[in-house]
Amino acid sequence: MKNYIVIFREPDGRRPDGRRPDARQDSHTEAEIAAHRENWSKWFAEWGAKGKLAGGSGLTLNGRIIKNGQPSEGIHYVGTEIVGGFLLLKAEDLDEATAIAASCPIYEFDGYAEVREMQQ
Repeated sequence: MKNYIVIFREPDGRRPDGRRPDARQDSHTEAEIAAHRENWSKWFAEWGAKGKLAGGSGLTLNGRIIKNGQPSEGIHYVGTEIVGGFLLLKAEDLDEATAIAASCPIYEFDGYAEVREMQQ
């Protein structure tokens, strides 16, 4: 088994103007959000039971960027896109890791995933 990281990127619905982290604006209904959370729970349960999940977490908007040794408040954005979380997988190869990531609910809300093999 090899180790992989899945990096989840998504539009940041918490930022109405793409610049201010101090206001929240969801473009989805409460029912859609509840269904999305339930789909994530089912997905985690399925792949966790198969022994393929090795960790992971969603991320907050609290952070700092460090360039040339100098920290600044805030996180990296590309437009209004953020890294929303990460997942650690165990898979036989990149094809299997990709298939697992391709089955997750991140795509329901216009997110996407990047799968990378971790160095040994």
